[in-house]
Amino acid sequence: MTKARALKKTLPLFMLAIPGLLYFLINSYLPMFGVFIAFKDVNYAKGIFGSDWIGFDNFTFLFQTKDAWIMTRNTLLYNLVFIALGTVFSIMIAIFMAELLKKVYAKLFMSGLILPNLISMVVLSMLVFAFLNADSGFVNKSILAPLGLPEISWYTESKYWPYILVFIQIWKTAGYGSIVYFASIAGIDKSIYEAAKIDGAGKIRQIRTITLPLLKPTVIILVLMSLGRIFNSDFGLFYQVPMNSGALYSTTQTIDTYVYRALMQLNDIGMSAAAGLYQSIVGFALVVIVNAIVRKVSPENALF
Repeated sequence: MTKARALKKTLPLFMLAIPGLLYFLINSYLPMFGVFIAFKDVNYAKGIFGSDWIGFDNFTFLFQTKDAWIMTRNTLLYNLVFIALGTVFSIMIAIFMAELLKKVYAKLFMSGLILPNLISMVVLSMLVFAFLNADSGFVNKSILAPLGLPEISWYTESKYWPYILVFIQIWKTAGYGSIVYFASIAGIDKSIYEAAKIDGAGKIRQIRTITLPLLKPTVIILVLMSLGRIFNSDFGLFYQVPMNSGALYSTTQTIDTYVYRALMQLNDIGMSAAAGLYQSIVGFALVVIVNAIVRKVSPENALF
């Protein structure tokens, strides 16, 4: 095949990729030129390029604060739980749709599952407030009161929020995440299942011995991609849903919300840039390390 014919054959594919490439170029690669802001004391009078270099002072400020351990712990542990439970529930939903629902009902069911992911976090926080409001919330007035149980001041009791936030995150993302697994299951050769049926394998055994093993490459890729953002958090989930309640900071404060509050109070762009750079470096390192482990254990499933 000549180069001209090869180009003619692949040109439509390149054109299809252009929107995605432009998105990553504008939102992910061009901003990397501003990484030097993390090492400067930004002075608006001098401008970004004329501001003084201060080395790692912004990083020192970020990690010497008394909340450094809390926000790092919360960010890391929440994301680990989100990745683990999100993967499990997404796979369960995908298998449920593939095994138990007919095509038309699967589409309707899927549209209902991905709806929470499309809802604005502002609207979602209002829904949560409608349920948890101490004065007129559904949980206190319609569940606890009729049962004779004491009402709970949800927005001042931090001990409940790890469970609330995990529930909201899974409800919001599991349905949307299941689409990828559903597509992977739909791509599995049906003759494999037919052969299993002939051998006497039931649905549970087919799922355990065929579906789950063949989903492993997809699971590994998605988990690796999630690990790249393990030090980032959903700002809306941790800031808007708890209504920025100071009493809940011990369980709701993450690196992103801390940086936002510091930026609003101190107007320190350099420290915000330092936190972003820190999150990116740690995320990149985790992806490389975990991918190296996967490549050593199962080379065919490694991302690169």
